[in-house]
Amino acid sequence: MSASLRAPSRTQLLTDRAFATLDRFLHIEAVSGIVLLLAAAIALGWANSPWSDSYDAVWHTPVTFGIGSLVSTQSLHFWINDGLMTVFFLVVGMEIRREIHEGALSDLRQAGLPIGAALGGVVVPALIYLAFNAEGARLHGWAVPTATDIAFAVGVLALLGRGIPGNVRIFLLALAIIDDVIAVLIIALFYSGGLEPMGFAVAGAGIAGVVALQRMGIGSAWAYVVPGAIVWVGLLMTGAHPTLAGVVLGLLTPVLSTPSRQRPVDVLSRAADELRHRTQAGETAHLAGPLRDVRQAQREVLPPVVRVQAALHPWVAFAVMPIFALANAGVAFGGGTAPAEGASWVLGGIGVALVAGKPLGVVAASWVLVKLGWCRLPAGVSWGGVVLVGLLAGIGFTMAIFIAMLAFDDAALLAAAKLGVLGGSLVAALLGLAWGWFFLRRAPNAAAADNAERCPPLRLP
Repeated sequence: MSASLRAPSRTQLLTDRAFATLDRFLHIEAVSGIVLLLAAAIALGWANSPWSDSYDAVWHTPVTFGIGSLVSTQSLHFWINDGLMTVFFLVVGMEIRREIHEGALSDLRQAGLPIGAALGGVVVPALIYLAFNAEGARLHGWAVPTATDIAFAVGVLALLGRGIPGNVRIFLLALAIIDDVIAVLIIALFYSGGLEPMGFAVAGAGIAGVVALQRMGIGSAWAYVVPGAIVWVGLLMTGAHPTLAGVVLGLLTPVLSTPSRQRPVDVLSRAADELRHRTQAGETAHLAGPLRDVRQAQREVLPPVVRVQAALHPWVAFAVMPIFALANAGVAFGGGTAPAEGASWVLGGIGVALVAGKPLGVVAASWVLVKLGWCRLPAGVSWGGVVLVGLLAGIGFTMAIFIAMLAFDDAALLAAAKLGVLGGSLVAALLGLAWGWFFLRRAPNAAAADNAERCPPLRLP
């Protein structure tokens, strides 16, 4: 060993091992679903405990942000639902952008089945809800059971282990992402107030700033915070929900690295050689240049849409979504709000629509598309796998609660809607786990017989 090198201490080795273990733990998809479920359970327990008054008090605490004379004071609840959730929708927008570029939405032939299944999984639950709630304020909640929580659904699927065919997971991912596209359109078209033209001008200025920075070759994500904030403020001014700014910015995120005269890998190789040469020569005062090249090339090895999404994913999975659940899943069972007329119908309509309507819509639409010859099942995906995807699509959770908060002004109807989402999502998850366990125990030849009609496998996103 060279005299200039020192062996790491035992404490350092143990610390490195602990961080490596934590990193692997955070990349297990099932873990994020468990954290989300724990956050919802804590919220429910808190809202029904002797300290229930503090639950509402915490989320209605005024919080002020501003610079100079530009100051805004809103409740903590507002900043979570309208501000922090923009990061969640930013990741959603980037997922959609990636899928359009190189995933399940890049080829219409591949996208046909998940698009049809997603549409069925939206229309049937909406019709079931309307069958329960066809009048008055309850009517506004028709879109609540149409949403799928992609993180929770994929997390539950991960609990079933590696025995589930890979294309079943990809089919679920594609369906859930298309479901997100539909949810975003529903929010924009049906749950935005009267639109103010001046807000569009402000949002347009922010978008122009984003495009200008991209044309200038600015690759640092921090440079886009200010124009992104301008887009958010503009959409807030229009009367549309400001979290849609996240979707807009996600769709604008480049899918290709910044153009340059040299490939990032070549720059890394050259900078590494220069670092080695200067270090061996003892020229430590001249390392700043090659180190800067390493940082820039390292950033450009991955396209921005991949790099930013990967950086934000742990924060969204283990911070943004659990905080949202903690702030919104606390529903008092003991009558904290006066019962509204028809609240039980809202609860029942959402629950039935998620548990029965989602799988019915997904399976029925898929069956029709296959029988008409417009599409075939992906390789490795049997009808049992389609049923599993349909059951897991009934896990609405985050997105469904979000839409419920836009749909209902009445506190009692909102509480009933949240209970319907929580109860329906939990039942859908348990049914999905039960069916998945049965699905795994089936004889391989039976699954093969079920999968007589196939099409080329979906590509990984």
